[in-house]
Amino acid sequence: MVAQLSTLNGQAGTELAVYDWPLPASQRRASAVLVHGLGEHMGRYEALARQLNAWGLGVRGYDHQGHGRSGGARGALAHGDGLTADLALVIDSQRAQMPPGEPLVLLGHSMGGLVAADFVARGLRPVDALVLSSPALAAFLNPLQRLLLATLPRLLPNLRVGNGLDARGLSHDAAVVAAYRADALCHDRISARLAHYIATRGHQVLAAAPAWSVPTLLLWGEDDRIIDPAGCRALAAAAPAGVLTAHGFAGLLHEIFNERDAAPVLAALRQWLDGQLAK
Repeated sequence: MVAQLSTLNGQAGTELAVYDWPLPASQRRASAVLVHGLGEHMGRYEALARQLNAWGLGVRGYDHQGHGRSGGARGALAHGDGLTADLALVIDSQRAQMPPGEPLVLLGHSMGGLVAADFVARGLRPVDALVLSSPALAAFLNPLQRLLLATLPRLLPNLRVGNGLDARGLSHDAAVVAAYRADALCHDRISARLAHYIATRGHQVLAAAPAWSVPTLLLWGEDDRIIDPAGCRALAAAAPAGVLTAHGFAGLLHEIFNERDAAPVLAALRQWLDGQLAK
């Protein structure tokens, strides 16, 4: 069964597409909110959502502004805090339908991992557990890109250009790459303002890491070519060991849940979730 679709009025009046994979309260141990990456959409997380359902988690996700079925120019960002403001709205909408005391797990991938980590670091809403999948805490930037990021966001914040993402770096599974390329809801646009958010907020998350207090699972592929794994290693090194659990997977690319052999990743996720939800 595919997700149930609805909408929320997001930041700056942008309509957000919301996806729900619900479970009856009698079968649910927790709720999860999923946050997707740059240029993609939440429909690509159907398999992960169904896996979480099988483990007893009801799931809600949404398309970022300027992505998927949500409103806004492709790859645009209305203002610098727009992504975390939208996430707060989604979290509030999910909390409103949860019984008191039910745990809420926030799971973000790539740019969505950065958004989720930024959200938690700034304490915008309480969450009970955080999962970061290949979070965009550090980027591979050449000198020209660094120069453009230092100037364009101030001069032309809404200028949209190609995001440079090479789909071959998503997964070793050729079917995953082909499906991404054929997906009409995926795009390759990024605005100067959105690029600035990605390039700068990772540093702020890392600066907040020594005071990290939300139980966190950090997962990444050591062969990732889309985000720089050094950012993940830096967060793992800086956050308190009793709060953050880290796993770097040798040989895996960016979309660790969509790799040809995702079993070790899913096993690590399930073991950690079981430990958190048993508390």
